[in-house]
Amino acid sequence: MFTPCTTAPDTAPLHPGDDSVVFAAVVRPRGDRAARRASPPAKWRQGGFTLVELLVVITIIGILIALLLPAVQAAREAARRVDCANRLKQIGLAIHNYHAAARTFPPGNLIKTVGVCPGSGGASAQSEDGTNWMISILPYVEQQALYERYDFSAYNEGLPNKSVRETAVAAYVCPSDQATSTLEVPGDGPAAAMQLPYMPGSYRAVTGRSDGYRYLDSGDFSNYPLAWRGPIHAVGAGGFTTERIDDVVDGTSNTLMVGESTTRTNRRFRTFWAYSYAHFSLSGATPQERGLWGDYDRCVAAGGAGSTFPCRRGWGSFHPGGMNFALCDGSVRFIPQTIDVEVLAQLATISGGEVAKVPAD
Repeated sequence: MFTPCTTAPDTAPLHPGDDSVVFAAVVRPRGDRAARRASPPAKWRQGGFTLVELLVVITIIGILIALLLPAVQAAREAARRVDCANRLKQIGLAIHNYHAAARTFPPGNLIKTVGVCPGSGGASAQSEDGTNWMISILPYVEQQALYERYDFSAYNEGLPNKSVRETAVAAYVCPSDQATSTLEVPGDGPAAAMQLPYMPGSYRAVTGRSDGYRYLDSGDFSNYPLAWRGPIHAVGAGGFTTERIDDVVDGTSNTLMVGESTTRTNRRFRTFWAYSYAHFSLSGATPQERGLWGDYDRCVAAGGAGSTFPCRRGWGSFHPGGMNFALCDGSVRFIPQTIDVEVLAQLATISGGEVAKVPAD
């Protein structure tokens, strides 16, 4: 008898070897398939950051920035210090090129009368200031046009020289120095009396050593010992003239020629490259630690022999730990702020007979 084929209901139990197993594996309840389509994969169901997790991430990022920022700043300052040294080397080369043409170093400041402070009579006083060493070497730092604009027949603060003293010269500015593109009225001399602004600089020539009272940067001196003089100083009075390489008998590799001079406070007493009055483009080496702080107000507050004189003729920079100096042989060395100040004073003379050596970098 023929027996019709029947399909087991969904509720029928499954047995091994039963053909209904295949059918059951293929046919699923419609309700189960709909549930799976409505439920997304596990990775789609992940939630966002909790507030605590977000705060932890922000804290970690802040710590990383705090750790990296000083390193980045240190790297930038290291690059600026190298650039600063290169500019100082360029100045040293310019001085040697000047010497090759003129057979002498340039005059520090050109003065006429000893024992008189130029411009001390106020705004109506006739200044005696002429050119200075930075103006003299302009052709050798690729500033021939600016040099030709300077009127050597007029005094330094005269109207014909306004455009020169208000011009920024990149070679005369250290990248680490601050506010170097802003005109400012110097804090002393005829320019202060006449309220004449000058453009800042970063470097000063070495006039020699000092006792805190006597400096060879203007006519306001008396009884300055010949053995104290440096390579670039005031000339035109008192029997002082420009120096030659042959006059550096203490050795060109152990005699300072130009160094960094700036101040963190009271910027009216910073370097002004075109100002030919006294200490604004020239400094002496005074054996006092305060003269290396690069901070005019702090130096004045500390007191010492010469009162404000050593502070106005101080050295300093924004580099950590010291400042760059160009030597008479044209090389550039980094002089630490912790140098023995007596050794520094000895390195500032060209024929003092000392045996001082420039510290190793």
